[in-house]
Amino acid sequence: MSLDPQLLEILACPDTHHAPLDYDEAGQTLTCTECGRVFEIRDGIPVLLLDEALPAPSGTAQEA
Repeated sequence: MSLDPQLLEILACPDTHHAPLDYDEAGQTLTCTECGRVFEIRDGIPVLLLDEALPAPSGTAQEA
């Protein structure tokens, strides 16, 4: 399931920096362009909860 392009334009990381998110349609995830946290998309709904985000893969983003 693909996310609406207009929705993708307004979504941002819920952390204090509110950086844009990169969409991985195949993996159904959104990745923060600043901190590297990975947010899952479940049943077409982005789960933008910091407590449920996956940490940035090693070496891909600045340490938060």
